Amino acid sequence: MVWKRLDGAAPRQAIRELNDRFRREGLGNGSVMVTSGVQAIGAEFVLKAVQTVRTFDQFSEDNDPWGEHDFGAVEVDGERVFWKVDCYDPTLTQGSENPANEAVTHRVLTIMLAGEY
Repeated sequence: MVWKRLDGAAPRQAIRELNDRFRREGLGNGSVMVTSGVQAIGAEFVLKAVQTVRTFDQFSEDNDPWGEHDFGAVEVDGERVFWKVDCYDPTLTQGSENPANEAVTHRVLTIMLAGEY
């Protein structure tokens, strides 16, 4: 599998908006995966982690160099939690050829403990 970045600000803006909409509201074509490490802490922790990921807005050049809002790191009850949005083709067998196009993209939001990354 070869990952490639789309050139230009317009595709990046569309990717950012689609990633944010999926992460914040659960809208769009995608799945949310919560790792076993996060689940092992308990249901209340899972709910807090999901809510914290949904409201994350501290993007910077350091944590979002491509401007796609596809990764973040947060603290939840003293645990370092990472989240990552990956864009696949509709069959989930390879990367999306155009993550700016929802019709050909299935987003996967993974919420994990930092140690699971």
